[in-house]
Amino acid sequence: MTAFARLVLRHRKLILLGWAALFIAGLFGAGAAVNRMSADFSLPGQPGSETAAKVLHAYGTAADIAPYLLVITAQAGQSVNVDRTDAAFAAVQSAVPTARIIGHAQTGDPIFETRDGRSAFAYAFIPQPTAIGNQLITRLQTALTANTPPTTSATVSGIDALATGGTADTSPGLLAETLIGGVGALGVLLFVFASFLALVPLLVAAVAILTTFLVLLGITYFSDVSYIVQFVVGLIGLGVAIDYALIIVTRWREERAHGLSNHDAVVVSMQTAGRAVVFSGLAVAVGLVALVVLPVPFLRSVGYGGMLIPLVSVAVATTMLPAILGGIGPRIDWPRIRHENVASRFWTSWGKGVVRHRWLAAGAAVAILALLVVQFLNLSIAAAKSDSLSKSGPTYDAWHALDSSGVPHGVLTPIIVDTQTSVAGSVATRIRGVNDIVTAFAPTGEVATAAGTTLVIAIPRQETYNGATVQVVRDVQTAVAGAPGIIGVSGVGALELDVLSGVYGNLPLLLLLIVLVTFVLLVRTFRSLLLPLKAIVLNFASVSATFGGLVLFWQDGYGSKAVYGIAPTGSIDFFIPIMTFAFLFGLSMDYEVFILARMREEYDVTGSTDDAVIAGLGRTGRLVTSAALVLFLAFLSLSSGPETLVKVFATGLAFGILLDATVVRMLLVPALVSLFGDWNWYLPDSVARFLRIQPSHISAREVRAQRAEAA
Repeated sequence: MTAFARLVLRHRKLILLGWAALFIAGLFGAGAAVNRMSADFSLPGQPGSETAAKVLHAYGTAADIAPYLLVITAQAGQSVNVDRTDAAFAAVQSAVPTARIIGHAQTGDPIFETRDGRSAFAYAFIPQPTAIGNQLITRLQTALTANTPPTTSATVSGIDALATGGTADTSPGLLAETLIGGVGALGVLLFVFASFLALVPLLVAAVAILTTFLVLLGITYFSDVSYIVQFVVGLIGLGVAIDYALIIVTRWREERAHGLSNHDAVVVSMQTAGRAVVFSGLAVAVGLVALVVLPVPFLRSVGYGGMLIPLVSVAVATTMLPAILGGIGPRIDWPRIRHENVASRFWTSWGKGVVRHRWLAAGAAVAILALLVVQFLNLSIAAAKSDSLSKSGPTYDAWHALDSSGVPHGVLTPIIVDTQTSVAGSVATRIRGVNDIVTAFAPTGEVATAAGTTLVIAIPRQETYNGATVQVVRDVQTAVAGAPGIIGVSGVGALELDVLSGVYGNLPLLLLLIVLVTFVLLVRTFRSLLLPLKAIVLNFASVSATFGGLVLFWQDGYGSKAVYGIAPTGSIDFFIPIMTFAFLFGLSMDYEVFILARMREEYDVTGSTDDAVIAGLGRTGRLVTSAALVLFLAFLSLSSGPETLVKVFATGLAFGILLDATVVRMLLVPALVSLFGDWNWYLPDSVARFLRIQPSHISAREVRAQRAEAA
């Protein structure tokens, strides 16, 4: 790092010019990259997903996405005319030919009309969305409204419509969310630096984010990239890039306050904080390996998109940032209200208190984590139930009109069985005999048949959103297994079974891979066997406690109603735990590296574990809590969108970061390091030789003796 820092300082103008060029190119390339991103959530190789792919090819509509419900409701005390509603649905089919409208006219099934005769509905199966914010709902609503019989109301409802409140746009947009997070970050940075240096980390983040989008633009020409990646890059990038700049700039100020020249201060900050940033970026990237190696294309793209942003942020923070500091750094460090010549008084006192009451501190932290981990044991991995979605507005009113009239919740998540047309009728009859199936039918007409096949639609009694209600899908699969003319079973429930098999079936192996790679990386970082082991165990505890918080807040509803006005979800969506784990595992390790790297540095100087804990916290406490606050605000801005799924994911990350940076890193970690004493720093010679690092196995007494002899 010393040689690298001096190289950067010698060529700082060229480096700044290069990053400026990438920044400008990124301004133009980011929009193009977002436009080329995909909304495909398929799971190749899984039976439900393979069937859905065949349906998409033959019919042009997605079988693994919950269809919209076109609902027509008469005024109170009146009834709808079925012939007129059928005509209205036919008009919608003509106006929106890319959708596939199936209702009473195609099936003759009475389920499409409520028992009180006041409402009628039809399915609108839609094509595979190509981007976030499906605009087709607007076209369907316009066509339905234009053809609605007089004295009736017409609304598009269904799972996706309820999730977004019936609007096409599902979030305030990446730019708005990033700006919200950026404003919050600027406030934190002004508190930390109290000078114009507060703008430098934001510049680092902007360059890192736009450069990453430029790289992603190139990747989109070779592979699908999920639209979720844009939010990952924008908001994760805002957090980690600022974190990395924060630790390097703070160390640079500290060294200058100790009397070093500007260039020497840059070199020392790179030797220490810069090295920690490199290992921290690698730790974040390693945490996302779980997503990269999963056999799920959209998760894989989220994984390598997430890996790119910390790596690019490291590149910017270790090249462009020292180039800026080595040039105009002293001039923009104005006014110098806050000085770094001494450690934070508050965090130094905190460190002394933790060391003095190490058993009490460790016990309190363990108790907090244990209470949350116990809740994690109640985690139900499934889709959110409809009751937790929209609670007001036309979309909710339309669904409530059906629900209150006895229409089963299962109409929201029909089961699709792809069959040969010749056996469609007999297959529908067989499925009607399956337990918890309300009805099954083989629609007729051009919208229901293609290439000699017919899609049999089965309506379960309950919507298939969790492990209990999805059993009906397994029963349907069993009922039709081996029957002639069966192509496959799809639908939302089948997709959920695919996720359980394709994603969580491979999880133990992936966790083992992450643990091994992370352990080796941290052994090299800390020159210790115990510290990496402790870091990994605490990371798992921290993530498990975060899941416990999600269970309490969202699944059980202790907070979701009060804060967001959303009823208990009853479960946590399939993709949230794996994505939350991948991001939190790496980001939590971020703070572990920052804190323990400084403690290791202090121990190498003093030979005292307790002194190292106090000095390490004194120097990193404010940094880590400020960095966590930046990420917390970034994730909180992501939760501003109307989709429940996005809110759950964003609040999970926000809570996890805050919990980890406070209870775990500021309380439990220093208490345990103090308790473990000299064992923290032990590394056998054989392991050190294998990893090509300096051994660390002598006692604190020997370290102090060596220091005294050297003096």
